[in-house]
Amino acid sequence: MAKKNDKGFATRALHDGQEPEALTGSIAVPIYATSTYLQDELGKPRQGYEYARVTNPTRDRVQQNLASLERGLAARVFSSGMAAIHAICTMLKSGDHVVCSDNVYGGVPRLFNQILVNFGLEFSYVDTSDLNAVERAIRRHTRLVYVETPTNPLMTISDIAAISRLAHKRGAEVVVDNTFMSPYFQQPIGLGADMVVHSTTKFLNGHSDGLGGVVVCTRQEQADQLAFIQKSAGAILSPFECWLILRGVKTLAVRMEQHDRNGRAVAEYLAGHRKVKRVFYPGLREHPQHELAKSQMWGFGSMITFETGSLGNAKKMLRKVRVCSLAESLGGVETLISHPATMTHAALGEKGRKAIGLTDGMVRISVGIEDSDDIIADLDQALAAI
Repeated sequence: MAKKNDKGFATRALHDGQEPEALTGSIAVPIYATSTYLQDELGKPRQGYEYARVTNPTRDRVQQNLASLERGLAARVFSSGMAAIHAICTMLKSGDHVVCSDNVYGGVPRLFNQILVNFGLEFSYVDTSDLNAVERAIRRHTRLVYVETPTNPLMTISDIAAISRLAHKRGAEVVVDNTFMSPYFQQPIGLGADMVVHSTTKFLNGHSDGLGGVVVCTRQEQADQLAFIQKSAGAILSPFECWLILRGVKTLAVRMEQHDRNGRAVAEYLAGHRKVKRVFYPGLREHPQHELAKSQMWGFGSMITFETGSLGNAKKMLRKVRVCSLAESLGGVETLISHPATMTHAALGEKGRKAIGLTDGMVRISVGIEDSDDIIADLDQALAAI
């Protein structure tokens, strides 16, 4: 892991990897839109750059920046969050076993169960908030424990430090999906995780205008292997998408503060609404893991799931929203609202959703940075349709 420096988070977000460009003094990192690079003579490329699938100066900058924010050794960016998760799994071999949180983004078990099992990898799904369940699931050939915390969409918290100690004792590495919290509110590497993954599409970019994924590493061999995977498989992030992340990260600290303020206000409102059956938000004191969340996170963020009671109720409500945008994804500056059972977690199937407690009446909201009174007023008039 990289040695910590004295700079604060917002300073690192603005300056690490974001230094002015040397030739012109440009404050913004340039978009190096090139597929190849001039070689001064055979075998001597300028500045070490040969071909854009392998390296690109804009990509180098965003990788440096994101490694700094997560306090990692290095970062490698990919064309989407799922491409980043796939890259981690291609570091494994046939016969290796992965323990995975049973409540994660629906695309993860789809990748694991419908694609990667065909290459000899084995997967077990457990409630990673239950340390005994994690311990029982680890086998002799377990290589990874994959944790999403808070989970999507049930907002369950897993103890990263305790899982890391348990996994390391058994020779396994821990990968944490930190998308929901961003490195501003949670830093898994400091709690013992070996790698951290994000969909950069979400809070890191923050503006709903670019896809991407990142893996942040703690060891040089991880970074080297992932760089080889970038080169060989080619699921790399374009220079423009890299620039969008660099642009977005500059305001990450202030955005997350506003997301958190609005998230707390909306959660309190929903918790007191007579038509809302239950609210899943770790910032509420009634959340069963509220104290654990406080111990490993510096804020509670803007992701909230709530129970309307039925698919019909969810449909009625979602037809009426106006400030909130009914759409896939999360982490944008605008408030995004979705229906997990038919959108993000449709791939799990009815049986799979029932197994983790995901109902047809649940609605997930990614609270944006609008005026909180306007978000709440919109939810209020939409809930009146139930």
